[in-house]
Amino acid sequence: MSKANRCAATLALVVVATSPAQAQQLVLTERNISLQLARMIADGVIEHCQKDGYDISVVVVDRLGQVRVSMRGDKAAPHNFELARRKAYTARTFRRTSADWAKRTSGTSDLAGQRNLADVIALGGGVPIDAGGETIGGVGVSGAPGQDKDEACAQAGVSKVADKLK
Repeated sequence: MSKANRCAATLALVVVATSPAQAQQLVLTERNISLQLARMIADGVIEHCQKDGYDISVVVVDRLGQVRVSMRGDKAAPHNFELARRKAYTARTFRRTSADWAKRTSGTSDLAGQRNLADVIALGGGVPIDAGGETIGGVGVSGAPGQDKDEACAQAGVSKVADKLK
């Protein structure tokens, strides 16, 4: 068999082995957070925190944990930005609040080793952003007087756009 015939036979085999249904499974469609939605969430966080008198930093990350929006309050401490980013990343990565993840990985838990992963942090203030059963991002807040208040601000931002996350 000539080289050209072998190539044609191999190509025919590949075409037959890949049905249209299989080909569709090879192309992924993923939901992600848009810049506009990330800004709306961050604005909702700032609005809620300012109402309560908190000068915070907020970070919104996308489905890959990359920063989409970040804001630092005028009087927020320098470290608040990095803490907010890591809280958002933790919430996105583990698809739960960063406070819940901190509890699940504490002490002698089998999950405690996860705390050694880069960029995660075992502090409250991070909330996942879910749309249609998928986690498409996370929001993290730092600077309120307590991690529970950070989380309440983050949740307020997500709640503000809940109708757009269906």
